[in-house]
Amino acid sequence: MLADMSIKEFLARTASNEPTPGGGSVAALCGAIACALSSMVAALTIGNNKYAEVREEMKGLIASAEGFIDFFTGQMDADAHAFESVMEAYRMPKGSDEEKRFRSDAIQQGLKGAAEVPISVAQKALDAMDMIEKAVEKGNSQAVTDGAVAAMMARTAVLSALYNVEINLAFIRDDAYRQKMQSRVRELKEKTVAREKHILEKVRI
Repeated sequence: MLADMSIKEFLARTASNEPTPGGGSVAALCGAIACALSSMVAALTIGNNKYAEVREEMKGLIASAEGFIDFFTGQMDADAHAFESVMEAYRMPKGSDEEKRFRSDAIQQGLKGAAEVPISVAQKALDAMDMIEKAVEKGNSQAVTDGAVAAMMARTAVLSALYNVEINLAFIRDDAYRQKMQSRVRELKEKTVAREKHILEKVRI
């Protein structure tokens, strides 16, 4: 699994001429980092008696963050596998009309799969902003900038993932599917940018 690599191994693999991991896997990693940071804020809050009234809430935040991190690290590989499925479809034989039809159908199916993974990453990263806002608003004030970075990383996860959705949509011939996904992309972008701004306005240094 990509998530099991060391940081240096992952960076070296990303920097190589291998097509995966690419932007989609990195988007998922950004989501995981955002949630890890919010968990850190919560952990630093639990150990401080000044924040005793939110201790249980912060414990719940840590549990939620663990679930988000598991999702995002899984999607790092899911994105790579989705891309590889598209490439496999392009390598299918196309000698006869029947082979061409099978190949075309496989490519279209693969492209949809390659769009579905990052759209799920984008949605989940936006969902994580609820948890991040709580960390910024109620967590240890000495770690508030870590919460701010979490919000920015979540924003990056969303917008990065959506670029990967859009590049796949450009080659999908199903108009109804493409229009539905394009509408969702626009909605997620708008909500995410507004949400990040809302969270960062709560940061007091």
